[in-house]
Amino acid sequence: MDRCLQLAALGEATVAPNPMVGAVLVHGDRIIGEGWHQAYGGPHAEVHCFRSVADADRHLIPESTLYVSLEPCAHWGKTPPCADRIVAERVPRVVVGCRDPFPAVDGKGIERLRAAGVEVTVGIREAECLRINEVFFTFHSRKRPFITLKWAQSADGFIAGPRSRRVAISNAASARMVHRLRTGHSAILVGTNTALFDDPELSTRHWPGRHPLRLVVDRQLRLPAQLKLFNGEQPTLVLNALQKSVHHNLEYLRLDFSQDDLAAQVCNLLYVRGITGLLVEGGARLLQHFIDSGLWDRVCRITAPALQLGSGIAAPLLAGGIATVRRSIAGDWWDEYRASPEVSVGLQPR
Repeated sequence: MDRCLQLAALGEATVAPNPMVGAVLVHGDRIIGEGWHQAYGGPHAEVHCFRSVADADRHLIPESTLYVSLEPCAHWGKTPPCADRIVAERVPRVVVGCRDPFPAVDGKGIERLRAAGVEVTVGIREAECLRINEVFFTFHSRKRPFITLKWAQSADGFIAGPRSRRVAISNAASARMVHRLRTGHSAILVGTNTALFDDPELSTRHWPGRHPLRLVVDRQLRLPAQLKLFNGEQPTLVLNALQKSVHHNLEYLRLDFSQDDLAAQVCNLLYVRGITGLLVEGGARLLQHFIDSGLWDRVCRITAPALQLGSGIAAPLLAGGIATVRRSIAGDWWDEYRASPEVSVGLQPR
């Protein structure tokens, strides 16, 4: 199952909104096939696994055990049901890391295998199998995207200089890790001032993977058209109070700003669109709003320990949260916090 998890992780940047899945076929003490879900809409891990078996070993499949990190699907989607393929291959035993909460599956794959006489074991490395797909599981259990909040701050707790003056805080290695973080989310959100003063591209150009859907809050539509966000190269949503329209890759979506529920509105619109993961990168007010609304699952905070700004825009205040990760990246500190000790809120291993 550990090998299944290693394989599953290879699909981190390419399979959303599907989950990451790895599969390994074992005969005795020898792996004769393995695979992972490589791209949304493409074959699932089990199919790749069976395809990888050498012709000389195919006669061993009916004597082998299939390990798979997530319950095999039992429905027709973009591909045929994996449970049917397993039965057709005459695999006698299947070991499943965890059940799939997706309503079209949710135990049905396991039931189909058992009904066909396949011996099924569930719950091996369950916590790890839940954790690797926390984005997918949160989306289906909480009916909203998995939300990561990210910011970089000086040692004395500022994310920008006075009057939002941009300051290079994180180093090149940390910046590259941020691009990797982006590949694990289907959408990325920034506020008006961040877009105006930082002019971010919000791409994954420094890490292999798909570019996320870009969102920017621009309530009064005051951002200039020359910003990189409006270059038309990637789909971009402009959340505003004035208009609703679509221009090529640029969509203006009108929201109700009269209530202090912007985070909830963003979660609702992304859920309807099937966006499983959201990365919020600033500014400070927007990040604090998500924190105060209780709409976050993970915080990634980068600190430059040698940088003292003295004054400026204060970093968000995180009340609560469980520290889970601290690592040094070329001198910067990368800290992670979770909103819940569980893999994601509302999910329990079973």
